[in-house]
Amino acid sequence: MLTSTKELLEKAQKYSYAVGAFNLYNLEGVKAVVNAAEADKSPAIIQILPQILKYGGPPLIALFLEAADSASVPMSVHLDHCEDEAIIELALKAGVQSVLADGSKFSFQENLAFTREMTVLAHAKGATVEAEIGRISGTEDGMTVAAKEAKMTDPDQAQEFVAKSGVDFLAVTIGNVHGQYYSEPRLDFERLIKVRQRLKIPLVLHGASGLPALMIQRSIELGVCKFNVNTEVRQKYLQFWREYGETNSQRDLLDCQKAATGAMQEIIAQKIRLFGSAGKA
Repeated sequence: MLTSTKELLEKAQKYSYAVGAFNLYNLEGVKAVVNAAEADKSPAIIQILPQILKYGGPPLIALFLEAADSASVPMSVHLDHCEDEAIIELALKAGVQSVLADGSKFSFQENLAFTREMTVLAHAKGATVEAEIGRISGTEDGMTVAAKEAKMTDPDQAQEFVAKSGVDFLAVTIGNVHGQYYSEPRLDFERLIKVRQRLKIPLVLHGASGLPALMIQRSIELGVCKFNVNTEVRQKYLQFWREYGETNSQRDLLDCQKAATGAMQEIIAQKIRLFGSAGKA
């Protein structure tokens, strides 16, 4: 059932678990998330990146919204990492429940001004807003932020930013990265504690692919109630099709689509259980 992202995250915050937010590209990805969420009686969030929205347009958003609304568990649709007002307006008009107004590459004041404007816009449409303070390094879907450009979230700035922007959730940077971790992940939990002490709104952690279970659990204990997942699910999908191509299988395409969905569903189910949202629908 289509549900507001705010409602999903506030419930997760209250009962100390996290909701998985999965970046998707097509029908197979959507079915994988819905199937996994329904099987484990878990809420979930369908996410779309701006470049995927540009590619699929309103019909793809309509697919995501219909899938979420038809599910037997609470789900929402969220626009991820967007710094383009026109695309945010397009997504809101299409009916998404929330957007990440991403001004993290700007100065603090520019980020604040942009986020505040997008928050007013989204709230007028009945949607909610995620913002990002600090900047996450790594590569995801062609977007790269060099390690030297990354910046940890400052707890005092986060408090000021939320108070002045009116955002509903905040993505924090505490050592997490987009894409793959090429060395052992190290999260600054002391920094997260300080952010949590200053803020009451739900916190978000990007770059959950590859984080050890103990780090996930500790993050939830300290107030993270939304994890973004992309890399592991996307890689599983690509792996399936590479192996299919190498075998020269003559199976029907529909059988292959079902198999690809099943492969992604296994990864998504693992994340749902890791985040503690199974049985929370």
